[in-house]
Formats: sequence, structure tokens, C-alpha cells
Amino acid sequence: MSIADSGFARFMSTAAGRILRVVVGLALIAWGVVNWGTTAGVVVAIVGLVPLFAGAFDICIFAGLFGGVWSGKGIRARGGQA
Repeated sequence: MSIADSGFARFMSTAAGRILRVVVGLALIAWGVVNWGTTAGVVVAIVGLVPLFAGAFDICIFAGLFGGVWSGKGIRARGGQA
């Protein structure tokens, strides 16, 4: 079983998974903004955009990178099989 057809990918395609990605993205961006004067702060803020946009646009990055469907809608349409 690969990550593309795992419970992780199925969870991340749910509404709760999307909300989690948005919250994590916002938390990373907030931490980065607080520490903006450092290289780590800038990098973390930029990296935070990835889960934020993935959750907002219903994209399952890990499933797509490991050979599955990029779209959360696509994962749900296949009954959870990425």
C-alpha cells in the first residue's frame, strides 16, 4: 500500500483534512511573520503557503507526488482510492 491509497490520503481529502491543512498553513505563516527578520521566519512563512493553498483548493499534494490523484474530489470520487 502506498501513501497514495492510504487512510492518510483519504483523511486529507475530507473536510476535516482540508481544514487541518489550512490551519497548519496559517500557523506556519503566523510563526514566520512573527520571526520575519530571520531567514527561518521567511522560509517558514513561505512554506506555510503550501498547505494553506492545498487545503483551500482541495489538492492532495502527497497523494499526487506518490502516484495518486492530485484532487481531493478525485480521491473522494474513487471511494477513497487515490
